[in-house]
Amino acid sequence: MLREDIELWRRRLKGLVPEDVLDDADAVAHQHAHAVWSCLTEPGDSVAGTLIEERGPVSALRTAFEDGAGMSPSLDAGRRRWRSRLESVDDAFDRARRARSRLLVPGGAGWPGSVADLGVHGPRALWARGRLDSLAHGETAIALVGARAATGYGEHVTGELATGLAQRDIAIVSGGAYGIDGMAHRASLAVGGVTVAVLAGGVDRAYPAGHADLFGRIAAGPGAIVAEVPCGTPPTKWRFLQRNRLIAALSGATVVVEAGWRSGSLNTAGHAAALGRPLGAVPGPVTSAASAGCHRLLREYDARCITSADDACELVGADVHLSETAGGRTDDRTRVLDALSVRSPRSSEDVARRAGFAPEEIRGLLALLELDGRARRGPEGWRRAASS
Repeated sequence: MLREDIELWRRRLKGLVPEDVLDDADAVAHQHAHAVWSCLTEPGDSVAGTLIEERGPVSALRTAFEDGAGMSPSLDAGRRRWRSRLESVDDAFDRARRARSRLLVPGGAGWPGSVADLGVHGPRALWARGRLDSLAHGETAIALVGARAATGYGEHVTGELATGLAQRDIAIVSGGAYGIDGMAHRASLAVGGVTVAVLAGGVDRAYPAGHADLFGRIAAGPGAIVAEVPCGTPPTKWRFLQRNRLIAALSGATVVVEAGWRSGSLNTAGHAAALGRPLGAVPGPVTSAASAGCHRLLREYDARCITSADDACELVGADVHLSETAGGRTDDRTRVLDALSVRSPRSSEDVARRAGFAPEEIRGLLALLELDGRARRGPEGWRRAASS
C-alpha cells in the first residue's frame, strides 16, 4: 500500500468510522475496500462475494482492476460491471458524510454476525443512521412484514404484535414501506422499542417519501435505518427483492402478518426459510384476498400460526413474560379509557393521575389505545374516541 493511498482512504472514511480505525493502516485499507465494493456491486453479487472470500477485500479489489488475461468469463464480466461505477465512489462517500451515515463492514465493530449466513451473497458493507447497536439483536430480533395495501385488520394485528414484542425487548425489523411495515415501526416506537428499517435505496433517500418523518424518528433512537447500497442509490425492483434477504438475515425469525397470493412479503419468507430461520404467518379471514399469501405459507411452507406476541416469541425461543409495568394488559387499558373524556382533552400526566399509573407507564398505554383507534391525541391533550 502506498502512503498516498492510505491518506486518500482516511479522508474518504473520516466521519464514517470510529476515529481509532483511522490510526490503523490495515484497518483503514480493510474498511475502505469493503466500502468501495459496496459502491461497485449490486446487492447479492456472488462473483464479487466469491472473489472477496478467496482473496480478502483489499487483494480482491486489486484483482478486479488488474490485467484481465486468463480470467474466467464470469470474473471478466464482473470487472466490466464494477469498472463502470468507479467514478461514483467519491460521491458516495461525500453523500454518506452529509447524511451523517456510519459505515459497518464485516469483521468491524457493530457488524451483525447473522448476515454471514448469506455466504457469498452477503452484503459487502452496511450504511446506517441511528443506533448501531440496534443491529446486534440477531437471534432475538423478529421481522414483521406484509402488504403495502394493508387492511384495517392487518394494521391492527401488526400494532398488537409489534407492541407486545417491543415490550418484551424484542427488536422489530421491517422494510420501511407503507402498510404493515410502517405500522410495525410506529407501534414499536410508540412504546420505546428498538426497530430497524432496512431500505432498498441509500439511507439518505426517504422512500417512500411519506415516511421521511418516520425514518427520522427511527434514526433518532433507539433504532436504526440501514442499507447495503451506498448513499445516493435509488431503490429499484431488484434492490427491493435483494433487500428482503437482508431483512430475513438480520432477524431470528420472520412473521408475515398480511400478504396477498403474490405479495413481495412471500419473497422475504422464502429467504427466511432458505436461511433456516423460523417462519410464522398470521391467519386472516378466509374470504380476504389480503391474507391468501399467509394461508399459503401455513398450508404449503410449514409456517407457524401466529396469533399473539407470545406465539412470535416462541419462534426465537425468547422469554414470553411481560412485566407487570409493561402496560400491555387489557385491564390496564380499560383503566386508562375510564380516565379519558370524550369532550375534555387531558394531559398525559392528568390521565396517569386519574388512572393510577406512573407518567412513564401511561405513555405506552395511550400509544396502544391510539393505535387501536380508541384514544385521540390533539394539540390540547388526549380524548377518548366517541365509539369507545
